[in-house]
Amino acid sequence: AGSTGGFRQQEVEMEKKPRRKTPERIMAASLELFNELGEPNVTMAAIADELNISPGNLYYHFRDKEQIVNALFAEFKREMEELTDNTFEPPISVEDMWLFLHLLFEKIWIYRFLYRDLVDLLSRYRILATQFKQVLGLDARLIADLCQGLVEAGEMQASVTQIQSLAVNMTVIATYWLSFAFVRNPRGKMDSEELSSGVYQVMSLLTPFLCDEAREHVERVSLQYVEP
Repeated sequence: AGSTGGFRQQEVEMEKKPRRKTPERIMAASLELFNELGEPNVTMAAIADELNISPGNLYYHFRDKEQIVNALFAEFKREMEELTDNTFEPPISVEDMWLFLHLLFEKIWIYRFLYRDLVDLLSRYRILATQFKQVLGLDARLIADLCQGLVEAGEMQASVTQIQSLAVNMTVIATYWLSFAFVRNPRGKMDSEELSSGVYQVMSLLTPFLCDEAREHVERVSLQYVEP
């Protein structure tokens, strides 16, 4: 009876955690391969091999690699829209900016193949070419809103024009940070430590505009990001 009860418990646990459907498994495996090898270096055959399924089964769900990339981008765009939905409550502090940048770089890391091969992907995939700029616009808009909040909270001094320029510059560094890191060490293996370096570099653009107390706080926190 005890043995039967144990098997029943396993069955209940399996019911609670249903297996992912094949399209979800394909997307997860493709994302891992794209991130590790770069999207241009991954074939449909490699994806099928990774999943131990037949090419016919793969093509049944996705007729080509473009469909997989588009599906991954749709998920990425949805997550970025959720992230940039401004849920920060006033008064805004520099900690809010730290938090947003960390969350942003975490998303960039999860979908890092998009950022590492961005120009190439935009040249080959129409949906990315038309919609990726929307993602960048969301990033810049929230950064500008946070900067304006810092001004209103007395933690920052900057004009509207300066804020707009700063938001664009911060977005540019965030967008191309992994590409820069790859160029610096093309034969090395990128790891999540690049996230911290990227956050530090983006935040450093904001520091000159901060008031004394906020600037001193950022400089203290920044010490953990700087190699001794």
